[in-house]
Amino acid sequence: MLKMTHIGEKPFKCEECNQRFSHSRNRNSHMRIHTGEKPFKCEVCDKRFRQWEARNSHMRIHTGEKPFKCEICDKRFSQCGDRNNHMRIHTGEKPFKCEVCNKRFSVSGNRNKHMRIHTGEKPFKCEVCDEKFSRRRNRNSHMMKHTGENPFKCDICDKRFSKCENRNSHMRIHSGEKPFKCEVCDKRFSQRGNQNSHMRIHTGEKPFKCDICDKRFSKCESRNIHMRIHSGEKPFKCEVCDKRFSQRGNQNSHMRIHTGEKPFKCEVCDKRFSERRNLNRHMITHTVEKTI
Repeated sequence: MLKMTHIGEKPFKCEECNQRFSHSRNRNSHMRIHTGEKPFKCEVCDKRFRQWEARNSHMRIHTGEKPFKCEICDKRFSQCGDRNNHMRIHTGEKPFKCEVCNKRFSVSGNRNKHMRIHTGEKPFKCEVCDEKFSRRRNRNSHMMKHTGENPFKCDICDKRFSKCENRNSHMRIHSGEKPFKCEVCDKRFSQRGNQNSHMRIHTGEKPFKCDICDKRFSKCESRNIHMRIHSGEKPFKCEVCDKRFSQRGNQNSHMRIHTGEKPFKCEVCDKRFSERRNLNRHMITHTVEKTI
């Protein structure tokens, strides 16, 4: 049998799909994909597995055992594959490539999730309202809208969040931490999403496309705002006069008509304005004065 491994011979064939194997035990293990047989049971939670090795890996959830260690930073892992994925943080290796836009990833799962941007696939469905999502965690977070659950609390201001990552991101308001740095201009950001959006200034990438007029955008929210031109949607309402707006920024500017707020000040003559564009227009008068 050892000889077959070296010469590449595969005498054992699956009768269902014709896949061939060099060892009978591998063929027998593979057959359970077709039969659905799961003979190996976890003695703690009764979950069942097709393979002995998978059951043993699962048991580490219960035991807390982490036998696989990173040789660089000593972080430990319960799964060999998780340790290997982690190692790419140190090596910078990104072996998995998107065949559409050539973006590279260190983990195959992240590449597969990214592909849904191109395919539009949304395999995870909310069982309450049937809204579909490209990622399981987004569906799970969405479900909390229906349950009202906000289990993650800020220890400083007691604000609560449905997502752990939102709570952690919020905490940086208090700490001032900006851990995400642009590798081109060194600008720092408190959120990774803002860093990624900023990077498109340098790359010129515009991955978000309007499905109606094909105009492209560097930010998803910019594409969504643009879509309201086509739909006529105006979700932001003035609480004073009920006028509606397609963009929150326009609603905020409009509110200053009612409040009289003028936050934009001319540094030359101290005149104040309710909108930045009016200040910019005013500044031209000082520029003209200097040239005369």
